Amino acid sequence: MANTFASLKKSRSNDLQKLQSEVEKINNPQNNFSREDDRFWKAELDKSGNGYAVIRFLPATNGEDMPYVRVFNHGFQGPGGWYIENSLTTLGQKDPLAEYNSTLWNSGIEANKEIARKQKRRLTYISNIFVVEDKANPQNEGKVFLFRYGKKIFDKVSSMANPEFEDESPVDVFNFWDGANFKLKIRKVDGFSNYDKSEFVTAAPLFEDDTKMEETWNAQHSLTEFVGEDKFKSYEDLKSRLDIVLGNVPTPAMTAPTTVESVKVPFDGGEPITTSSDEENLDYFKKLAEA
Repeated sequence: MANTFASLKKSRSNDLQKLQSEVEKINNPQNNFSREDDRFWKAELDKSGNGYAVIRFLPATNGEDMPYVRVFNHGFQGPGGWYIENSLTTLGQKDPLAEYNSTLWNSGIEANKEIARKQKRRLTYISNIFVVEDKANPQNEGKVFLFRYGKKIFDKVSSMANPEFEDESPVDVFNFWDGANFKLKIRKVDGFSNYDKSEFVTAAPLFEDDTKMEETWNAQHSLTEFVGEDKFKSYEDLKSRLDIVLGNVPTPAMTAPTTVESVKVPFDGGEPITTSSDEENLDYFKKLAEA
């Protein structure tokens, strides 16, 4: 017992680091991308949790069709540990947790539905951006970075392309010539970062000189690597991990039907249109159950 306690005392610093690391994973899932990747830009927040910057979303890079990619992942803790994994639904494939959640939802039991809600998919978009203004880190200005963002910001992108009122003209914010800069305004609301005040400004060319635009275009990063097969575990590996996290006991995950196909949803430029909001995820589970 003495040796065990002595080891516990000696390792307390490492244990804290492990705990901090695991908490960081669940609070800020990164889709298995390294947080150390200096290709990514992130707005710096002040002590109040507020942040401000001006960025420009960039067009699809050479050889790619879309100016963004989307990745679904899951992050939750079960009796057997953490489940932090990219979802195969990103690739339009069957995913064991998607099947498990649909089974829970289809049970009609409210407690099971609540579990499905807690294990829902998270949606992340990744785009290339040009940093126009970053007073917190002025060394970033005039450079191209990757930018990871969620549904709230993408909704603003979508609303520019599909304006609500007849007197508003649609804007492709990813366009060098006809796009618009984005004022990223971050506030801390109820303990979470809020982007509601963020807005696009009047459409205008990024530069007056096409040469500068071409240089910026050539400086962009490929996005396809983030949806490459190597970023996703196989169905079997995910299922094995899920069974462990759930406690390695008989669960709907172990008996979920293997014939459930991916949900057929509207497509836009080759990308399935789904979101990570509570309402959309519940609708996703219903469709899976009905498939």
